[in-house]
Amino acid sequence: MIIYLKNKHTLEVDDFKFKCSIGKNGKSKKKKEGDKKTPIGYYTIENLYYRSDRVKKPITNLKCIKIKKNMGWCDDPHNLKNYNKLITINKKIKCENLYRKDHNYDLLIPIKFNFIKPIKFKGSCIFIHLTNNYKPTIGCIAIKKKDFLIMLKLIDKKSKIQIN
Repeated sequence: MIIYLKNKHTLEVDDFKFKCSIGKNGKSKKKKEGDKKTPIGYYTIENLYYRSDRVKKPITNLKCIKIKKNMGWCDDPHNLKNYNKLITINKKIKCENLYRKDHNYDLLIPIKFNFIKPIKFKGSCIFIHLTNNYKPTIGCIAIKKKDFLIMLKLIDKKSKIQIN
């Protein structure tokens, strides 16, 4: 199954079209850390991370990982060992906290952009996550919870995302 980002407002999975939001500064083939752009390309996806205190485990063929208070995603390009990887939060490593007060990360799927052998400053923390208002993101793709739950039933670990 391929997830298509058709344009800055439409995510398509199978016969379903979901309204979405993307990076505040649009899309780019030359993504850089902090540019607020969504990376153009064809990528695999990671596991589903979810807040078990806010949502029950969704029906999906993806591996499901409960988000804990100490979980973060390293966005520090100077820390190449951990850059763009799931980490246990500590004060020495700059990261995106996955356990948030808002509900944006109650469900999230990392997109494997700059993932296998991360390149400094190329970009990190590119997720498909939740939104309740479709405000532009800092580079991620955001959809409503009801749409996310439908998408989860259609995709699996072999699914890819095409961002044009």
